[in-house]
Amino acid sequence: MRAPEDELGELRGRDLYREISNVVTSAQGARVEVDGRELVNFSSNDYLGLAGSGYLKGIFVEAVGRYGVGSGASRLVCGTQLPHRDVEEAVAAYLGKSRSLVFATGFAAAAGVLGAVVGKGDVVILDKLCHASLVDGARASGATMRVFPHGKLAKLESHLRWADGKVGADGRILVVTEAVFSMDGDRAPLAEIVELKDRFGAWLLLDEAHAFGIIGPGGRGLAHDLGLAERVELHMGTLGKAAGVAGGFVATTSAIADLLVNRARSFIYSTAPPAAQAATAAAAVRLLGTAEGDAMRERLWENIGEFSPGASSAIVPWQLGEEAAAMRMAAELREHGYLIPAIRYPTVPRGEARLRITLSAAHQIGEVRELARVLCSLRGS
Repeated sequence: MRAPEDELGELRGRDLYREISNVVTSAQGARVEVDGRELVNFSSNDYLGLAGSGYLKGIFVEAVGRYGVGSGASRLVCGTQLPHRDVEEAVAAYLGKSRSLVFATGFAAAAGVLGAVVGKGDVVILDKLCHASLVDGARASGATMRVFPHGKLAKLESHLRWADGKVGADGRILVVTEAVFSMDGDRAPLAEIVELKDRFGAWLLLDEAHAFGIIGPGGRGLAHDLGLAERVELHMGTLGKAAGVAGGFVATTSAIADLLVNRARSFIYSTAPPAAQAATAAAAVRLLGTAEGDAMRERLWENIGEFSPGASSAIVPWQLGEEAAAMRMAAELREHGYLIPAIRYPTVPRGEARLRITLSAAHQIGEVRELARVLCSLRGS
């Protein structure tokens, strides 16, 4: 039997070893205290700076006083507390859908929805760069899985044509893509994908995790930005990025939401998120659609434009290639006072290691300019 020490040694030898080493002793924000040292934080998905919001902290504390710190069990066992219903109504209203269902995490949402809506006899077709949660959910669903190269519509069309001939009258074809891809920061060719899935009678699961709250009118995401929201069967996203709290959601029709309640194993068999978390997330979602939300998005996009003119998201990858090079650069940046992660295989393909720089409305413009200067100086050294 192989020893875990041997496997760990192999990972170290390939510069792929990971460890939980950073001890953060401050609130999430543009600056964080890590191992006793303050660093400028360009690693977080807290795009609007809401994770440390005084308003949301007040909502959370008040809800803890009323509902306590835990939910006790699954919602199908202990019942739905008012904040769980409140956040689901807030998400559905924000996205213009009939219903939404909230999960403990974004990963749980992805795993739950795929296993609930496709199975044996169905076909699920994913963009190659879809998040690991979507890939894992597709594999576990029992459906036949096909993958198309990132953004390659001709291959997607070929898979759809093949799937259309394979599934019977009761079969289902599900196309899966992210709106904004989490490691590259680029946007899906969504209009073309929607046209293709409609032509072949397929459904679309759109993961708006990195678009929700920051792209489109009122921050409602890429589908709303392109006027395609009504043609997306399943809107998925997270409440732990732009919304600043935690949890995942799926917004859809009432019938599909009921199907998820009955079949999504990660919903049925998981303890519900604490009611205080749900109450805070509901307040955050409502905040996203206000003038204050617009002001936060404006600051975010000013920072994005300052750092990377023409960027289409808050994620800016800094390509380095080899895993060791990415690790060295992340360490050098830390010495300069920046917290920026090195992203390596298997999160990205072998030989495509990078830094993943994320911008926030909480950053000062001077911090953004100084990071750009330091990066250029390190690359030139």
